[in-house]
Amino acid sequence: METLSGSGLFPHFVPHAPQPDPTPARFSLLRRAVSWVATLVGITVPVAGLVMAIVLSALWGFSWINVGLMVGMYFLTMTGVTVGFHRLFTHRSFQTVKPVQYVLGVLGSMSLQGSLLDWVGRHRRHHQHSDKTDDPHSPYPHGAGLLGLFRGFWHAHIGWAFAPMPTELARYSGDLRRSRALRAISALFPLWALLGVLIPAAIGLWCLGWRGAITGFLWGGLVRILLGHQVTWCVNSVCHLWGAKPYASGDESRNNAMVGVLALGEGWHNNHHAFPSSARHGLRWWQLDISYWVIRALEVCRLAWKVRLPSERELELRGELVAAS
Repeated sequence: METLSGSGLFPHFVPHAPQPDPTPARFSLLRRAVSWVATLVGITVPVAGLVMAIVLSALWGFSWINVGLMVGMYFLTMTGVTVGFHRLFTHRSFQTVKPVQYVLGVLGSMSLQGSLLDWVGRHRRHHQHSDKTDDPHSPYPHGAGLLGLFRGFWHAHIGWAFAPMPTELARYSGDLRRSRALRAISALFPLWALLGVLIPAAIGLWCLGWRGAITGFLWGGLVRILLGHQVTWCVNSVCHLWGAKPYASGDESRNNAMVGVLALGEGWHNNHHAFPSSARHGLRWWQLDISYWVIRALEVCRLAWKVRLPSERELELRGELVAAS
């Protein structure tokens, strides 16, 4: 294990930290239209898949295989996001062998949350400007009262995705772009996304025949994507609006226990923003953090090392700042 001492609580991820643009980005009408349509399709198709899955379950009967496909694919792909995209590639909270890196990169891509390099760039920008003007998905400020709260929640949850991807995001992932393999994994995002729905369909076909292929595609594919999207977006929205703030983080990040469980530990969001390079987000014994268990298992198997954790002194300092504010 490594403590965060000496590296700062928010390490620089690239040699030269990007500076905010002096003027808001302007996008062509075509680019805005493409982004809007792509996001709308990405939202509505999984919802339609859920409706169809429920209808077919009523017509063809319930199967535990479909439940297993949904839960299994959810765990694998969300681990790719939480352990891979987030804690490994974005924050460098631990190191691991290249095969594990590549597997995590592919699994994270199967979540249909965007390519590896784009995801990392957007998230690093979020941390640099958390809850400030250049934060891509902050719920602040969007007006006062209930209307302002709703507008902020909507923007943080999904509204931000309707805007085109900022062109300067490449500057935030310069370290990863030096790896040819990671660039290839990121560029092959459409392939991994397709495999993410075809694999459960193939397993369903093998177990239950042609009906199983359809229900596997729906439950292990589209419904699993819907669940993964909503839970991940709750980290952006719910965890910046509702929950506890035990540590001084300089923003409105909060710990939310429900999101913490569903998002495999990502919902302990105030902990994470206070100690962004920590491999463990659930810093107390009762804060369930399944993603850290995966990292710890890799470490025990000697597949991960330099697992970074905050020291007790660092925890006390951040907590004291909260108490004094």
